[in-house]
Order: sequence, then structure tokens, then C-alpha cells
Amino acid sequence: MTSSFEELVNAGDIAECELQIYDQSAAARIRQERNDGFEYRIDDVDFTFRRMLGWAVSRAWRMGDPSSSGPLKFALPSREGLVRRIPFGSGTFTRFNWRGWEIWDRYRAHQEYGDAIFFVTPGKNYLQLCDAEAVSDILRRPIDFPHPPESTEMLNIFGPNVGTVVGTQWQRHRKITASSFNEHVNQRVWTQSILQSTDLIKYWALKSSIDSVAADTRTVSLHVMSAAVFGKSYPFRGADEKSNTTTKEDSSSYGEALRIILDRCIPLVVLGRKNLSKPWLPRKMRELYDATLVFQRHMTEAYESTKQAMARNEKLENNLMTFLVRASLANVDQKGGGTPAVHQEGLTEEEVYGNVFVFNFAGHDATANSLAIGICLLATRPDVQDWIAEEINAFEAVRLYTAVAIAKTTGTSPQPLKIGVNNVLIPANTTIIPNYSAMHTHPRYWGCNSLDFEPSRWITQAPPSTTSKGPHALERHPVEIFKEPPARNSPFVGWSGGARSCPGRKFSQVEFVGVLVGLFREFKVKPVLLKGENDSMARERLLEQIRMDTGMKLLLQMLHPERAVLHWRRR
Repeated sequence: MTSSFEELVNAGDIAECELQIYDQSAAARIRQERNDGFEYRIDDVDFTFRRMLGWAVSRAWRMGDPSSSGPLKFALPSREGLVRRIPFGSGTFTRFNWRGWEIWDRYRAHQEYGDAIFFVTPGKNYLQLCDAEAVSDILRRPIDFPHPPESTEMLNIFGPNVGTVVGTQWQRHRKITASSFNEHVNQRVWTQSILQSTDLIKYWALKSSIDSVAADTRTVSLHVMSAAVFGKSYPFRGADEKSNTTTKEDSSSYGEALRIILDRCIPLVVLGRKNLSKPWLPRKMRELYDATLVFQRHMTEAYESTKQAMARNEKLENNLMTFLVRASLANVDQKGGGTPAVHQEGLTEEEVYGNVFVFNFAGHDATANSLAIGICLLATRPDVQDWIAEEINAFEAVRLYTAVAIAKTTGTSPQPLKIGVNNVLIPANTTIIPNYSAMHTHPRYWGCNSLDFEPSRWITQAPPSTTSKGPHALERHPVEIFKEPPARNSPFVGWSGGARSCPGRKFSQVEFVGVLVGLFREFKVKPVLLKGENDSMARERLLEQIRMDTGMKLLLQMLHPERAVLHWRRR
């Protein structure tokens, strides 16, 4: 039998759910309308400072709602530096009311309050979950717990895409985009990852110290993405080489245009393309606008050339743009060239552009940030560099620092959900946030070293075997086997799960592995020693820097990666 939150609390059956109230009027409203017996934690000092920091703007743009995704919130960096320095009080406002609090808090809030924490805010109610079975159940029920379109609508910059549409439109997008991420594309990703990382390590090996890990991995990821999406290859240039040869940004080339767009994606998603051309905006904003025009022009040229090549039955390159256009046009032809807006199986031209952009946005930023963090983590573990299983390190880096999280909603109807041993009824219009940072580090799932970078947790050993029977039998050594996360009720959701799981998962894994192969095949890395340090002290300092300096901008990344100074040497 399913019970509501109110019934379970009144019956004393829920101890792990607690409401965190972010507005006095909201607290009074809930007390009056829902006499549900929850214990409210209210800190008047928090509300005072909430109003001082702009309650009206917060309400309008959902800045104050934990884990919200309104466009203005993406324009703000993690507010930890401001919020944690407020001199009065240390209540729920200073703990939870800044973007990226989950990365710092890890599993501690759930250890303190329970697997389900309900946040009540002026705009919406949010349920933060740290329960693998409940999260898996939600991901398996896309109709009951749909994707909230407002959480990604700002990515409709060049057109609707698989990350923003819902319902039957999403099914159409997913079918075509999933078929485009195929082994032909993965082969191109692998080849480019090896080529780019080989040039990268040559550049790094010539320098006594490197403080451009993040900038250089962004270049590598950009070039891999360029080759995979459009078939355009570019030679690697390091951060110093760019500064020595480039006097000003030139958005007229495709590669430079894409770099400008991805590096300045925050003002692009906040202001929108059209508003960037205003003459009173700073020069960099107008450069960004020019870059969007160049990027649009290159997409249009690629789209038209692919269509013309298909019409002439010419052989096409194996890249994402080709597969998107071919799948879209083939599906339209099967329907007899139906009206694009009605009963269409393929993608419209605008939808192709929208998906190409979101592939670049998600694939470039997420992978580049994971690579930078992963390389710095490996610099603290020379033993892992000696025994390096690249795919395993990809999983462990993503476990500790998941670049992208997701949100679900109950929509207009309450939805039943089992949390722990309780069957509860989640209220309508509740946004549900699977707390990846908590699930990926909770000792219940990962043991007492859950916060440590330990790639060996993904390894299991097969017992020794023999090649044959009899006196000439040869005994084989134990074989190390990658321990895949369970398919059901897994506490690891690094690439999300369910129907809306990341279609580019294999793409990103192939790129991560390829780059690590190119870097660590002949080289090792360590942090540069500061005065008075030994190797052990330097590794501890770098680990602490990663922990303290990783936070949210547009996605999760190291906020000051230039402070992680590394040295590469041959094995």
C-alpha cells in the first residue's frame, strides 16, 4: 500500500525525510495547508540574508532554489565563496543555497538527514535522493518521472535537440542520434585521440613544468570533436604556442569559432544569440556573436554538401554530421517525404543543427573537464600510473567528479516511489534530483575509502586456469577483469541511466582511453615540488587542491586549474 509523505510522517514511519525551508512565507503556507508533522528547520538569520541578497530576483530566476537550472543561475559561479563567508549563522542557507554544494558536501547531508531530503523553496519543491534503488526506479519510469524541459531549454541555441525535447519528439531525436554514435564514429574518435594526445605529450615533455593542463585538454577535446562531428582535423597547439602566435581571436575559422562558443557558453545560453549583437555590449560578446554566425555557416555548408553527395550517390565520410543527415533524410524518404512538422520520422534542418551543437557542448566540455581532473588525480598516484587500465580510470574519475547531473519531475500528478523500506507518494510538480555526488561516494555503496581515488575498486580477478589437462598442462596467472556496474539498481550513474541515458557514453569513454594511452604509454607525471616539500607532501597538496578547487561553472570543473602545476618525464 502506498502512503503519502504526510501519512507516513504522522504514523512515525519516516525518519529519514526532512524538509528544509527557504522562505518564511513558504514555511507558514505549508504549516497552514499541510499539517503534515514534518520537523521544520528554520533559521531567521538565513531569511534575513536571503532578502538582502535579492529575494525578488531569486524568486523570479530560481537562483535560490537548490540545484535549480534557470538561465541566470548558469551565469553565476559557485557561490560558495560568498555564502560561506556570511558572518551570521551557519544554517541551511549557508550549507545548501549555492550551486555545487553537493560536491563539497558529498554524502554527509544524507548521512545526517537520510536518503531523501525535501527542499521547499518559493519556486518549487525539490527532492534530493541518495538511494540507488529509488533512483533506478525513477530512471526506468520516464512516463511517471519525465524530464523537466525547463532544466535544459537554454540549450536550444541553434535548434531543438535530444537534450531538450520531450515525449514523442524525444523518441524521434533519440532514435536518430543514437544510431549516429556508431563504431565508425568511435574509430575516428580513437584515431584522433591518439594523434592529439601524442602531440600533447611532446609539447608537455619539452617543459619543466605545466600549468595549462585544463587549457590543453580542452584543445585536445575540441579537435577530437571537430574530427568526429565534421571530419575536420587540426594540429595540436599548446597554450603557450597559441599565445606566442595569436595576437587576437579570429572567429572567421571554424575551429576558432567553435572554441570561442564553447569557452564562452555561459553568456551565450543566458543572453541568447540575437542579443549578443547589441553594439553596447563588450567586444568579447560581439566576437561571440560573430563566432555563432561562423559556426552556423559551417553547419549549413556541411548539411548541404552531405545532401548533395547523397543525391549523387557519392561515398560519404564517417562523421556525426553525415550520419545525422543521412538518417534524417532516409527516414523522411521512407515516409514519402512527409511534411517536416507533421508525422516526420527524421530531423528537420534546424533540429540537425541543434543536435550538432549539443553534441559539441556536452561532449567537449564534459570530457575536457573530466580529463583535466583525471590527469591531476593520476599525478597523485604513481602506483596507478605503473599499473594503468585506462577505462577503469575513466570510471573512477567520473565517479568522484561527475560532470553532468540530471533532474526529473513528477509532473502534474503525484507519483508513488519506494525509498528504503517505505512506499511514499511524491507530491505533484516536485523536481527530483538524484544526488550523484552523494551516491558516488556513500560508504554504503563504496566502502570506507569511498572518497579516495582508487581505480582498483573496479577490478576483480578471475581464478587461475590451466590450458589443458595432464602432465603438460600450463597454469595461467589470474586475469584482471573490469567489474561493470550492475545493470539494475546501480549506485554508479556517471552517464545517467534509463531511457535518457547519455547517447555519447561510448564516445567519451573511447576519447578518455585514447588520450590516456597517448600520454602514459611512455611518460609519467608528478606534481612540481614547492619549497620544502617532498613527493608525498606534494601529492597530498594536489589532492587537497582538487577537492577544494572543484566546483560548478556551467559544468563541474576545476575552478583554478592553473594552480595544479605538473611535471612529465619519460618512464
